[in-house]
Amino acid sequence: MKATEKAIELVDTYRMMLMNEDTDFGQEILCTIIAKKSALIAVDTVLWMASHYATKQYWEQVKQEIKKL
Repeated sequence: MKATEKAIELVDTYRMMLMNEDTDFGQEILCTIIAKKSALIAVDTVLWMASHYATKQYWEQVKQEIKKL
């Protein structure tokens, strides 16, 4: 999976989770902002644990793609 596709998948997963909650977080813009921050935290965790250079490079690309969304 390309980094761009993974970035979109991560953000969309968090966004849908937030939008499906019965709270004030149902606004799409707010959900997108929170989803991007959550996805970046997840990617930072993977990067911290990554030991193989190719894996780390891939997750760095995913992180950059999340920031572009």
